[in-house]
Amino acid sequence: MLKIRFNLVLIAVVLAVFSIGANAQTRGQDPSQESERSDKFTGGKIETGELVPSQPDVKLTLNIPAFRLSLWQNGKEVKTYWVGVGRREFPLIAGDRSTKQIIWNPDWIPPDSDWVHAMKGVQAGEIIKASDSRNPIGRVKIPIGDGFLIHQAHPGDAGHLVSHGCIRLALPDLYDLSDSLVGALSLPVTDAQIERAKKSKRLLVVNFDKAIEVDVNYDTLVVEDGMLHIYPDVYGHGTSTVKELRAELESSGVDSSTLDDKTIKAMIAKAGKGMEYIVSVDSIKAGRALEDGRVESVVPRPEPKKIASVAELRAQ
Repeated sequence: MLKIRFNLVLIAVVLAVFSIGANAQTRGQDPSQESERSDKFTGGKIETGELVPSQPDVKLTLNIPAFRLSLWQNGKEVKTYWVGVGRREFPLIAGDRSTKQIIWNPDWIPPDSDWVHAMKGVQAGEIIKASDSRNPIGRVKIPIGDGFLIHQAHPGDAGHLVSHGCIRLALPDLYDLSDSLVGALSLPVTDAQIERAKKSKRLLVVNFDKAIEVDVNYDTLVVEDGMLHIYPDVYGHGTSTVKELRAELESSGVDSSTLDDKTIKAMIAKAGKGMEYIVSVDSIKAGRALEDGRVESVVPRPEPKKIASVAELRAQ
C-alpha cells in the first residue's frame, strides 16, 4: 500500500512539473503561478498587521524562488518566514494546497523510494518515533497534501534546495507559525499541552475544523511595492525570459518598450544562486534599469556580530 501511494505521488509530481514547464511560456497570463505579493494583487502596497486571535480567515502562501512563506489574516500579511525547499531532483510542486492539521513530535514513516533504500539503518514503511535519532522531521510537521510537509529545518537551510520536496522552517519560526495558527483558528489545544509537547517527545495531534489554503507558486519575476524582483530560476523552469519579463511589466502598468532585449537579458543574468536583482519601476521608466538596480541575497543575511574593542571590554 505504501509503495502504491508513493508511486501515485511520484506520478502527480511528474505531471505537475510538466504542467509548470508548459505554463512557463505564458506565465504572464497564468495567475496561478504568480506571487501573492505582486502589485497586481495588492494594488501596489502589501498591507501588514498583527495577528488577531480567533480570526480564522487565514491562509499561507509561498513563492518557491523567493524562499518566502507568508501567513495572511483578513487579507493582511501578519507573518513572514524564510524557508528551504526541495532539491531539483525532489522539487516542491507549485499549486493550490491545504492543511488541516499540526503535529508536534511526529512519527516518520519512510517511503518506498530509492533515496530511502540508500540510507543505512532505515527500512521503508517502518514507524520511526520522534525520540529516534533517525527521524528527520523534527519537532513539528504541518502536512500540506500529497506527502508534502512543512517541518523543522537544519541550520543554514533557508534559501537553499535541501529537502525531498518539503518546506523546511527553522524551529523558532515553526513554533511561531504553529502558535499563530492555534490562536487564529481557536484550535482545541491548551498552552499547557503545547508546552509539554515542546519539552518532551510526546506525540500531540491537533486537527482543524476546516482546512486552510496553502498557495505554493513559482514566480521568478515579481513587481512588488513598485520594485521589480528577478529571482533565480531555481528549478530551471525557463520562467525568466525576455517575453515573460515584458509581460510582467506590462501587466503591472509599466511600458516595457523603453527596454531593449539586450538590457532585459543583462538584468535576468544578474539573478542567480541565492541572489536576486532588484530595480524600481521608476528607474525602468527612466531608462536606468541597469544603472540603478542592485543585486541582493534572496534571503537576508544576518547582521555580523559586532566585535567589542578592548576599551569596550574593559568598560563592561
